[in-house]
Amino acid sequence: MRADAQRNLERLLETARDLVVERGPNVPLDEVARKAGVGIGTLYRRFPDRDALLEAVVLEALTATAAAARRAADEESDAFEALARYLREALELKVSAVIPAVLDVLDLTDADLRAARTASSEAVERLVDAAHDAGALAKDVTFADVGMMLVRIARPLPGPMTPELKHDLARRHLELFIRGLRAAPTPEAGELTGPELSLPDLRKLTQRP
Repeated sequence: MRADAQRNLERLLETARDLVVERGPNVPLDEVARKAGVGIGTLYRRFPDRDALLEAVVLEALTATAAAARRAADEESDAFEALARYLREALELKVSAVIPAVLDVLDLTDADLRAARTASSEAVERLVDAAHDAGALAKDVTFADVGMMLVRIARPLPGPMTPELKHDLARRHLELFIRGLRAAPTPEAGELTGPELSLPDLRKLTQRP
């Protein structure tokens, strides 16, 4: 694939992922193409229909998260930090937000998607097992707990807040979750980032014009 064609493909997949997370799987395809900076013909040459695009978005996200889990395991000497690094990268990849958004419209038992889900799950499970073996992850925290909480955190909050603010809050909430995963909290627990909202702040942000 030529370099410009590869860039177009990457922009299409990233834009489609973000719009599906924000607005659902029925977002107009011409809007996906416009926001990606390509013509609608370019989109249809790559993806003949909506299902083909959605499948490619999910496959790309799963492949990227499996790679992130493997990198974290290989590059981090601390098993808990490897798990935390993976969770942060997975949040940015939005895989835990996009898959729930397409559950009702996409067949996730397709062979390619099933293989990608298995590879991703196994890579993450190894991180969880390693953190348990190191005594750093609370014993009663399971692989399913980690995955399902990431889904809850990754899905955009309802209401009129901007997508950017919603994602900043997701980052903050993920750090709270990571703090709670430790077998015993330590002074090295990461500093919270993202907006620190009071009740009046929250009321203001969620009030429609």
